[in-house]
Amino acid sequence: MATQERAAESRLERRKAQTRAALVRAAQTFIADGKLNAPVLEITQAADVGMGSFYNHFESKDDLFRAAVDDALESHGNMLDRLTGDLDDPAEIFAQSFRLTGRLFRNEPELSLVLLNNGPALITADRGLAPRAQRDIETAVAAGRFTVRDPELALVLAAGAIVGLGQLLHDQPNRDAAEATDRITEDILRTFGLSAADAHDVCTRPLPELD
Repeated sequence: MATQERAAESRLERRKAQTRAALVRAAQTFIADGKLNAPVLEITQAADVGMGSFYNHFESKDDLFRAAVDDALESHGNMLDRLTGDLDDPAEIFAQSFRLTGRLFRNEPELSLVLLNNGPALITADRGLAPRAQRDIETAVAAGRFTVRDPELALVLAAGAIVGLGQLLHDQPNRDAAEATDRITEDILRTFGLSAADAHDVCTRPLPELD
C-alpha cells in the first residue's frame, strides 16, 4: 500500500510540474509577442490547462510572468555555465558568455524577445544572467584582468549593451549577429581594461556549439 501511495504521489507531482511548465511556456510566448495585457483565461487556454490549475501554481498573472522571465534567464544562465566551465581565463569566461548571448538573438528568437521585453530585469534579477555576469566581472577584477572601479556599474554597462545589441539585431534581421556581437564584446573588454590586442585575441577564440 505504501508503495502504491508513493507512486500515486509521484504521478501527482509530475502532473503538477507538467502543468506549471506548460503555463510558463505559454507565458513566455505571450511575453515574446508583447501580449502583456492578455487575460489569464487566454493564457490557460494556450497552455491547455484549467483556470483552477492556474491558481494552484500562481497567485496572479504578474506572478506567472515573473516566473516565466526567471525561467528564461536561468535556463540561459545554466547553459552559459556549462559552456564556460572548462575555461581558466576570467576575461574569456565573461567574453564567451557575452558572445554566446549575442548569438542567442538569432538562434533563439522567442527566448531573446522574452529578454528584450524585460530589459531592466537583466540588471536587477537575482537569477539568470545578471548575477553570473557580475560574478565573472568580479573574478576578472580579482585576477587583475579587468580594472573596473565598480563591478555593479560595469554590469549595468554590459547589460545595457546586450539589450541594445539585441534590439538592433531584432530590427535589422540581415545584420551579421556574430560579427556585431564580437565587435561590441571587444569594445567592452577594452573599456574594462584589456588592451586592444588582448581584447581582439579573446574575442576571436573559438566558441562551443550552442545547444
